[in-house]
Amino acid sequence: MGVDGRLRAVVGLAQAMAAACAPRDSVRAAARGARVAMDGSFAAISAWERERGRLRVLVNEGERRAGEEEFPEDESYPVHDFPEITEFLHERWAGGGGPHAWVESAVGDRPGRRGEALRRRGRGTCVVAPIVLSGRAWGELYVARDEGMADFDEDDAEFATVLAAVIAAGLAQNERLEEARRLAFTDPLTGLANRRAVDMRLDEALEEHRRTGAVVSLVVCDLNGLKKVNDTLGHATGDRLLERFGSVLSLCGAMLPGALVARLGGDEFCLVSVGATADEVVRVTEEVCVRAAELELGDGVACGVASTGDPIGPVKSSRRLFRLADAAQYKAKAARSPKPVVAGRDTAVVRLADAAAAAAEVEGERRRFRGRS
Repeated sequence: MGVDGRLRAVVGLAQAMAAACAPRDSVRAAARGARVAMDGSFAAISAWERERGRLRVLVNEGERRAGEEEFPEDESYPVHDFPEITEFLHERWAGGGGPHAWVESAVGDRPGRRGEALRRRGRGTCVVAPIVLSGRAWGELYVARDEGMADFDEDDAEFATVLAAVIAAGLAQNERLEEARRLAFTDPLTGLANRRAVDMRLDEALEEHRRTGAVVSLVVCDLNGLKKVNDTLGHATGDRLLERFGSVLSLCGAMLPGALVARLGGDEFCLVSVGATADEVVRVTEEVCVRAAELELGDGVACGVASTGDPIGPVKSSRRLFRLADAAQYKAKAARSPKPVVAGRDTAVVRLADAAAAAAEVEGERRRFRGRS
């Protein structure tokens, strides 16, 4: 590949990483772009996990051999098996620079794990390029050619060093985007999802409900006694109560696969479940009530449940599910119930929610009428 071809390959790699919608897609785009740019038959990108002392493979791309999965669950190698990388694993490089790539061969005077792996998998030569992110060694790019193909040379190693730098820039951009997404959909105090994330999840869940009939359940929780804790012990203590209840809700929510646990704001939390039966959600919510009552701060929690698995009528929007769960929660709070109140199993809750919806509609009409006069 000539200079112009390599330049186009570098641009294509950067564009493919930028267009990826998820971290996994970005890493795959990086490996594929590097393999094509290097005219290789196989490429892999691995991350160095310092705390475990291992090199973990994130993606295998191209002509894979037996045992090489595209996205391996746990393909990793101890770093001490690769003495050539340990010398710069803990170093830092200013200005985004870093170590150069090098070439390994299945034959020659340089024995080692990589040469053995090349021979075992029918590959003749490979280039290894360290990936440096924010001045620290992040991982490596590995590109190989099958036996019978031309061997990589030092010019190829120089080019691989450039590709590794482009990949590092793409990874840094993806990390910034992921952080922005996390901040946009996360409650900063508890680390749980926020109202924006709940609205998106509920819209997706109700679409799945309409398409497949999957049961969608919403649990709304109101933490009792937060104001008293804030007034008597201070807001820092109140924040600890919110964090501890968030942990309780997360722990219980984990009993429902795929459930989303969130803080709506103030002392209000919620849980969104898709697929679990209404009875399963109610049992988990009962556990939430028990554990919240055992917290040394506050005065337990009031919980309301609304589920399409119960007789609550058609649910055309998340607004109706919220109204039903809110009405159930209000009733639980008023009665100081130690257990959740469930819409549909308590018919008064459905009537209360429908009355609230009707009142809101009337008020909306009045506002529109006043706006026309």
